[in-house]
Amino acid sequence: MNKKKKPFLGMPAPLGYVPGLGRGATGFTTRSDIGPARDANDPVDDRHAPPGKRTVGDQMKKSQAADDDDEDLNDTNYDEFNGYAGSLFSSGPYEKDDEEADAIYAALDKRMDERRKERREQREKEEIEKYRMERPKIQQQFSDLKRKLAEVTEEEWLSIPEVGDARNKRQRNPRYEKLTPVPDSFFAKHLQTGENHTSVDPRQTQFGGLNTPYPGGLNTPYPGGMTPGLMTPGTGDLDMRKIGQARNTLMDMRLSQVSDSVSGQTVVDPKGYLTDLNSMIPTHGGDINDIKKARLLLKSVRETNPHHPPAWIASARLEEVTGKLQVARNLIMKGTEMCPKSEDVWLEAARLQPGDTAKAVVAQAVRHLPQSVRIYIRAAELETDIRAKKRVLRKALEHVPNSVRLWKAAVELEEPEDARIMLSRAVECCPTSVELWLALARLETYENARKVLNKARENIPTDRHIWITAAKLEEANGNTQMVEKIIDRAITSLRANGVEINREQWIQDAEECDKAGSVATCQAVMRAVIGIGIEEEDRKHTWMEDADSCVAHNALECARAIYAYALQVFPSKKSVWLRAAYFEKNHGTRESLEALLQRAVAHCPKAEVLWLMGAKSKWLAGDVPAARSILALAFQANPNSEEIWLAAVKLESENNEYERARRLLAKARSSAPTARVFMKSVKLEWVLGNLAAAQELCEEALKHYEDFPKLWMMKGQIEEQEELPEKAREAYGQGLKKCPHSTPLWLLLSRLEEKVGQLTRARAILEKSRLKNPKNPGLWLESVRLEYRAGLKNIANTLMAKALQECPSSGVLWSEAIFLEARPQRKTKSVDALKKCEHDPHVLLAVAKLFWSERKITKAREWFHRTVKIDSDLGDAWAFFYKFELQHGTEEQREEVRRRCENAEPRHGELWCAVSKDIANWQRKIGEILVLVAAHIRNTF
Repeated sequence: MNKKKKPFLGMPAPLGYVPGLGRGATGFTTRSDIGPARDANDPVDDRHAPPGKRTVGDQMKKSQAADDDDEDLNDTNYDEFNGYAGSLFSSGPYEKDDEEADAIYAALDKRMDERRKERREQREKEEIEKYRMERPKIQQQFSDLKRKLAEVTEEEWLSIPEVGDARNKRQRNPRYEKLTPVPDSFFAKHLQTGENHTSVDPRQTQFGGLNTPYPGGLNTPYPGGMTPGLMTPGTGDLDMRKIGQARNTLMDMRLSQVSDSVSGQTVVDPKGYLTDLNSMIPTHGGDINDIKKARLLLKSVRETNPHHPPAWIASARLEEVTGKLQVARNLIMKGTEMCPKSEDVWLEAARLQPGDTAKAVVAQAVRHLPQSVRIYIRAAELETDIRAKKRVLRKALEHVPNSVRLWKAAVELEEPEDARIMLSRAVECCPTSVELWLALARLETYENARKVLNKARENIPTDRHIWITAAKLEEANGNTQMVEKIIDRAITSLRANGVEINREQWIQDAEECDKAGSVATCQAVMRAVIGIGIEEEDRKHTWMEDADSCVAHNALECARAIYAYALQVFPSKKSVWLRAAYFEKNHGTRESLEALLQRAVAHCPKAEVLWLMGAKSKWLAGDVPAARSILALAFQANPNSEEIWLAAVKLESENNEYERARRLLAKARSSAPTARVFMKSVKLEWVLGNLAAAQELCEEALKHYEDFPKLWMMKGQIEEQEELPEKAREAYGQGLKKCPHSTPLWLLLSRLEEKVGQLTRARAILEKSRLKNPKNPGLWLESVRLEYRAGLKNIANTLMAKALQECPSSGVLWSEAIFLEARPQRKTKSVDALKKCEHDPHVLLAVAKLFWSERKITKAREWFHRTVKIDSDLGDAWAFFYKFELQHGTEEQREEVRRRCENAEPRHGELWCAVSKDIANWQRKIGEILVLVAAHIRNTF
C-alpha cells in the first residue's frame, strides 16, 4: 500500500497552484470563488472557525461580558496584598465624596511622583547613556572616520573610483522633455480663424494713456498700450515689433505710477532701478525685526536723555551695520550738537565721515575740546603729508605740552638731530617719563648721555630701567669695571627710596640685556639679584631652575652667570659642577668646558665623572697625551676606580695601543678585579682575534663571577663563532641555571636552536622562559617572531593577543602588533597603541613608519622628530629616521639627523645593538654605525 501511495498526497499545494489549470478546466465560477449569497449587512456565520476567532458567538459573549456589571469575585482573582484585581465598588454610584477622595489620592500620587522625579530622571538618563555607550549608533561609530574626511586632499577625493550605476540605460540617460518655440506663422494662422477686437476704450484715446480712478492720480504722458493697434484691422497679421513696444510702454507706465506728482521728484530712477535694488541688500547678518527693536530702543534713549553720548554712538553704529551710512552720519552729527564736550562722539563722527569732511569735523572738535590728546592724534592720522602731520602735532603740543603720547608721536616723525632737540624739550615738559629720558640718552653722545641719565635718576629715583641703561652705556664704551658698581648702587638706591626689588623682573631685564649683547650688564644684574628673597635651603634648587629657564629663553650668558654664582656658593657640590659642565658641553666651547672641568676636579677630586668628561673632551680634540695625563691624575685621586681603569683601557684601545690596553687590564684585574674589568678583558682578546686567550679569560672570570650573565653570553657567542653549537648550547644552559632571569641568554639559546633547525625545541625554550619570567615583553615578542618566521601567522597572531593581555602597556609589543595587521587595520591598531602607550618611543616609531608606508612624508618626519625627542638613546629610531631622510630628505636634513645622533650617542635598540656590538664594528664611530644600521633596514613594512 505504501509503495503505491503518491508522494504528493497530504502535502500542501505549491505557491500559485490553481486546480484544473493543467487540463484547461478554468472556465467556470463556483460559490467558493464569489462568496456566500448573503446580504452585506448580515452577520457572518463562521461557526466552524476555531474558538476565539468566531465573529458571531464570541463577539456576542464579549458584548455580554462588557454589559455585565457583576464583579469577578472568584478566589483565583484575589491577591493577599492587592485584593481583587477589579474594583469591588465599580457598580455603585459615583458621588461627590468619591470625587474628592479620588482628587486627594491623585494629589498624593503626584506629590510622591515629584519627590522621586529627579532621582528617577537621573537614573533614566544614566541608563540611556549606558545603553548608548554599549550600543552606539552607526553614525557615532563612523564619526572618527567622518572627522578624518577633513584631511582628504582634493586629489585623493578625485582619485576615488566611481560606484557602478545599476540602473538601466533609460533610467541612467533620461530624455528630458523638449520644448520647441511656436513659430509666428502658427499665431498668424489661428488669428485669421478667430475674432479680433480692433477698437479701444474712448478714455484711452482721449487722454493718450491710463486714467486712474484715484483722486490726485496720474494721467501718464505715454501713449496707451493698445492705441496704435497690435493687429492691422481685417488682416489678422501679428506685428512682433509692436508687441515689444507695448511691453516697454507698460513698464514705463508702472515706473511713472510711483513718481511723486506733488513735489515733482521721482522716487524711483527708471534707469538706476536695478542698481538701487542691489544697494538695498542688507550687509548684516541680524534679523530685521531685531534691528527694528534696537532702533526703537535707541531712539527712546536719545529722546529721554539727549546728552548721553553712548546712545548717539550706538545709534550711528547700528545704522552703519545695516548699510545706511548717510543716516549714521546724520545721527552722529546730531550727537555732536547735543554732546559737544564728548571726546568719543567727535572721534566717532570723524571715523564715519569721508576724508575732507572728517578733517572739518576734527577741527570743530578741537575748538570744543582744545585739551583732548586723542582728537589731536586723530587729526594727525587724517593728514597724509608728513609736514602737515608735524604741523598738527606741534600745534597740539602748544595746547597740551605735558602729553607723553603727543611728544612720542611728534619725535617719531623727526630726523635724529631734530628729534634730539625735541626730546630735550620733552623731558622738561614731562620729567617723569622714563621712555623720553631713555630715548634722549640713546641719541646723545657718551658724555651727554651720562648727564641725561643722571638728571633722569634725580627726577625719577624709583625706576630701575635708568640704572640698567646707565650700566649698558658704560659697557658699550668699554668701562666694564663700572657696570658692577652701577648695578650695586642701583639696588641700594632703589631700596632707600622704598622700592621693592622684584627678582623675576630683574632676571627678565637681565635676559633682555643678554639678547641685546650687553653681557657684562646681564651678568652683573644676575649676581646682584640672584640671592634676593630665597630661603637658604632652597637656594640650590631655585638657582638650577632659574638656569634651566634662562636656557629655555635662549639667554645663555644669564645661565652661565647663575652657574658661576652657584659654584661660588657651593664649590664642593658635584651635582652643580655636573650641571654646569653639561651646559658648557651643549652650549659652550671646548675651551670653556675644559676650563670648567679643571676647576671642578680641583674642588671635587672624588667625582669620577668629571675626570672622565675632561679626558674625553681632550681625546675628542685629538690630544691623547693630555687625556692620558688627566686619567693619571684621576688614578691618584681615585685609586682602583673601575670607571677610570676602563676609561684608560678604552682610550688606549681606540688609539690602537693594544699592548698598553692589555697591560692596563692585567693591572686592573690584579688590583681592582670586577666583573666588568674581566668582561672588557675578554672582549679585547675576542675583537683582536685571540679566541683561545678570550676563552681562558672567560673561564677564569666565571670562576669568580658565575652570576654575571654577560660572561656566559660571550662564552656562548665565541663557541658559536668557532661553529661549535653543542658547546655554545652547553654554555647558554649553564648560564641560565645561574641567571634564570636574564632575557638575552634565553633569546640567544632560542635563536641557536632555531638556527640549527630545532624549531620545536626553540619554542619549548621560550615557553619555559616565559614561565620563569612572567610579564616579560621581550620573551613574548621573540615567541611571536619565531612563529612568524616559521610561516605560522595565525599562531603568531594568537600569541600576540595573549602577550598584549599579559603586558598591556608594552610599547615593543604594540609596535609589533601594528605591523602584524593587514594594511587596512593598521591605522586602527595604531590608535589603540597610542591610547595604551602614549609616550612610548617604540609606538611613536611604529606610527612614523606607518605614515612613511602611506607616503605621508610631512607627518612621518614630524613623528620621527617626536620619537627621537622622547628617547634620544634609542638607536633604532635614529636609524629609521636617517633611512627616511635618505629616501625623502635633502642633504642638509640627512646631515642634521646624523649630527644630532652623534650628539645623542645612542646605546640601545634591537637593530642598533646588533650592528654596534658586532665584533667587526667594534672601532666604528656613532655616525658610521648609523649608516650601517640604515643600510640593513628594508622598508618592506
